[in-house]
Amino acid sequence: MASTKIIPAGGGKIQITDGKLQVPDNAIIPFVEGDGTGRDIWRASKRVFDAAVEKAYQGNKNISWVEVYAGEKAFNKSGSWLPEETIDTFQEFLVGIKGPLTTPVGGGIRSLNVALRKALDLYVCQRPVRYYPGVPSPVKHPEYVDMVVFRENTEDIYTGIEFEHGTEGDEKFKQLLKTNFPEDFSKIRFPDTSGFGIKPISKEGSYRLVRAAIRHGLENNRRSVSLVHKGNIMKYTEGSFRNWGYEVAENEFGDQVYTWSQWERTVESKGEEAANREQEEALKAGKLLVKDVIADIVFQQTITRAREFDIIATMNLNGDYLSDALAAQVGGIGIAPGGNINYDSGHAIFEATHGTAPKYADKDMVNPGSLVLSGEMMFRYLCWPEAADLIVKGMEGAIAANTVTYDFHRLMDGAELLKTSEFGTAVIQHMDD
Repeated sequence: MASTKIIPAGGGKIQITDGKLQVPDNAIIPFVEGDGTGRDIWRASKRVFDAAVEKAYQGNKNISWVEVYAGEKAFNKSGSWLPEETIDTFQEFLVGIKGPLTTPVGGGIRSLNVALRKALDLYVCQRPVRYYPGVPSPVKHPEYVDMVVFRENTEDIYTGIEFEHGTEGDEKFKQLLKTNFPEDFSKIRFPDTSGFGIKPISKEGSYRLVRAAIRHGLENNRRSVSLVHKGNIMKYTEGSFRNWGYEVAENEFGDQVYTWSQWERTVESKGEEAANREQEEALKAGKLLVKDVIADIVFQQTITRAREFDIIATMNLNGDYLSDALAAQVGGIGIAPGGNINYDSGHAIFEATHGTAPKYADKDMVNPGSLVLSGEMMFRYLCWPEAADLIVKGMEGAIAANTVTYDFHRLMDGAELLKTSEFGTAVIQHMDD
């Protein structure tokens, strides 16, 4: 198939040298418009991005956009839901952004989003969660929520190794268990009608995820990193994630952190009072606290004790649940941004975290906030903080003025209902406040 992408003349390629992004002033950024409502939110968001860059840098910096294809638009053009050219373009230009994508029904790709993450080894799903004053919320103090979730993106049950009940693979897997692990097989309550899934959690995967979370905490003056796991039950997968998290914290960050693993050792050798005093002195000295919490408890405590959580590092499935639950406290996934990042290679794709909502497609109705704020994340990643700050300022101003799209309008008294495109305009206007 002939190439469908058009590289802008004069655009510069983002590169990485010695672990640092080198971003030209005319950076080429590939984008996927997205399916369903993606078309509306991309048009509004792109205007916001371009306006923020222009206002921040007065023409000294700009984005050269390159459209690539995935989802329905790609399938209609090429017969492929995820063309190799799209993956190659993201690979070449390092940083990109995308709207929501339809996952094809039937066999083949389970999820286009997961396929992109695996193809580029984007091992961190980074989801910042914070409250914007004026946004309707179901909790009493949504302003207490200011967290960043680091979700491992490539392992856990999202690896996709499953055996459907009644298939040849299922029978072979059951026989393998029965023959080689009879004691474990005997624990299966209904083996004759069971499907199976495999949950791989590796030392390497855990190390690099927690390493990225700790670095983010140290670089952004955060207070703590919480390792979220269900290690009390899944001792050799989620329990190992916890243990490896403490290992990488102590082995690689030394005097910059204080861990609950250290606290436990001091309790054993000197008693709890001495351990508490040691932790208090470490935190007064500005060290980052690395602690852990059981996964089911974290859902309760992030509501009842939100101020005790800062950065959360966890595995794939836990992070999927938790990031959406936290987003619900501050207005929902309609304004929840996300980035999928490989901090080693520099590759990153920032994306709207919600679905395609096809019944609202092309109606100019939906909230573009998730993609707009994903762009804000992208600009910070590119070290263009002035543009990112203007996007935040514009969002805050538009919401504070009670000018919102239908999802917020139906929950707010006295708000003015805006279309998707009109909300984008409002964000741009409030950048000048």
